Amino acid sequence: MITKGLLDKIYEAASIQRWNDHVRPVEFTELDKQAHKMILAYVFAKLEESEGHAQVDWIRLIEGGIFEFFPRVILTDIKAPVFHKLMSRKGREINDHVLKNMEEDLSELGGDFGRNFKQYLFDPNYARFEKRILKAAHYLATNWEFQIIYNTAPFIYGIDKTKEEIENQIEDHYDLIGVQKLALRKKSFGFIDLCAQLRFQQRWAHSPRVPKTSVLGHMLIVAMMSYFCSMEMGACPKRAYNNFFSGLFHDLPEVLTRDIVSPVKSMVEGLEAIIKDYEKMQFEERILPLLPSSIREEIVYFIQDEFSNRILEAGDIRKDIPGERMKDYNRDDFSPVDGEVIRACDKLAAFIEASLSIRHGISSQHLRDGMVKIYREYGDQESGGIDFAALFQYYRLPDGLAAEFMAGGGE
Repeated sequence: MITKGLLDKIYEAASIQRWNDHVRPVEFTELDKQAHKMILAYVFAKLEESEGHAQVDWIRLIEGGIFEFFPRVILTDIKAPVFHKLMSRKGREINDHVLKNMEEDLSELGGDFGRNFKQYLFDPNYARFEKRILKAAHYLATNWEFQIIYNTAPFIYGIDKTKEEIENQIEDHYDLIGVQKLALRKKSFGFIDLCAQLRFQQRWAHSPRVPKTSVLGHMLIVAMMSYFCSMEMGACPKRAYNNFFSGLFHDLPEVLTRDIVSPVKSMVEGLEAIIKDYEKMQFEERILPLLPSSIREEIVYFIQDEFSNRILEAGDIRKDIPGERMKDYNRDDFSPVDGEVIRACDKLAAFIEASLSIRHGISSQHLRDGMVKIYREYGDQESGGIDFAALFQYYRLPDGLAAEFMAGGGE
């Protein structure tokens, strides 16, 4: 069972400010950085498979990214040199502290997630190659942020030392094909750069909200929720992999169209279909050419009809599989994607975003109406055997809004 404590910890990353001892032209949050890191890790691992003929354990890579996410939340924004110094001297004690904070929530999840978390923290030989990919992705995501900071105020004392430390870490991973390709600043770099720009697109852009979340951060939240649901469903490795990365990339076309809010999409009949067609056309013209050829087909599979249950059968895509039938295709060779589960996670994420802001005292008609509408459509839903009604109840409507909901308001 996915606990409220686990979801709360995910959203704490949206409030953790990065580089808050530097001059920043924009805010950088830990949630956005971790999302960018996982996109980088995906590209790096795919290139290692296709061009380096390496074997990647994708479940270990996905779980490793999640395992590295939670210590950042628990330990907050410790400066990198201080963090590494602490880990070199008190690494086991720090990992014990992290594990203790996570143990109760992880013990409720299905599968071996909790056991794997402990092994990831304490066994240096566990997922060694996947850890290296994630570390490279970590420094490249850090460097992307740092370039903005450095170009804003290169005169700040000590900033050149930080620049050198980051560059040295990147050089240590230069044997990875993805790191080499990004150094060329050509196609692959363009894709990574576009993805990173999704951090500048705020969710609920027509309403004040705390904590703010970007489209990029939202994508990672949906990905992690979808993966946790996969564990609860007993998903096969390919299904869990597909659900995570379909969640991670589900809003990728919005880098070209921005985050068009649901009321705008629904205010004119047929407008949503027009937007989808435009997104597809722009994606094929502007994003697809930037992708390494080895992953283009898979990315298309992830994001087209992103909320439809689908499988691959005899090389063809079968869409709109009824939810109760998906268990019949729970095999790697069918490459199943639980689009309905991803959609429910997407709506749950939006519901939590609005709920948290209202609980922080920042409310608006847009947030209240959004909560009511989402709750009416998804608040009693079960998908993939997951009781989403229980997950929505974690963030049930505050008393005032609940009264409005019961009275039929929020239309």
